[in-house]
Amino acid sequence: MPNRIKRLFSQDAVFRTVEVIRRGAEAEIRIGTWMGRKVIVKSRVPKTYRHVELDTALRSFRTKNEARLIQEARHHGVPTPIIYDIDLEEAEIVMEEIQGERVKDVLERANAASIKMICNEIGRLTAILHKNGIVHGDLTTSNMIMRDGRIWLIDFSLGERKAQIEEMGVDLHLVKQAFLSAHSEIFHHFQTVLESYKEHFEGADEVLERVKNIESRGRYT
Repeated sequence: MPNRIKRLFSQDAVFRTVEVIRRGAEAEIRIGTWMGRKVIVKSRVPKTYRHVELDTALRSFRTKNEARLIQEARHHGVPTPIIYDIDLEEAEIVMEEIQGERVKDVLERANAASIKMICNEIGRLTAILHKNGIVHGDLTTSNMIMRDGRIWLIDFSLGERKAQIEEMGVDLHLVKQAFLSAHSEIFHHFQTVLESYKEHFEGADEVLERVKNIESRGRYT
């Protein structure tokens, strides 16, 4: 472990890990404190089946890429967590904890007016990402947090920069699948997402055509 990280871990007032809240295939998520702030610490875990140097390089690249995507999305006006620290050697990001409720859960009890507002915002935020060449990669309502009336996007681990139409189509397809599976009772509101997306992104029609193409491929595989 680098001296910098050792030093921070040795000073509880600066950085203290509290608990692991999720372990996934690629990363471990912990809650901690950073200079008195509650933070999320995301660490990409080593994979023993990969060559050590390759594994280190991949984890470092993916950590750097995710941090950059989060910062770029925020720069363009999409609410995302603030990045406090990045350790490429340990493949670790320390970021703001967005305290709120998953949009997935909010939609389950929202009234029609609130659902429309949320769907409008999902479409707008997706449009902002895409017109700036960013795709989220796992754009579902589970990776959206509602806080203070705003939607924040989290977990850009599968995201890409300089995205092509195909990747943008996949992003929208994932949103649609989320509505079909988790919000089937209000699936008709997905049309609001699309209308907002088209309103805020001049390249929307081409992406929507690609979504149809992606869906047609899925029917025959």
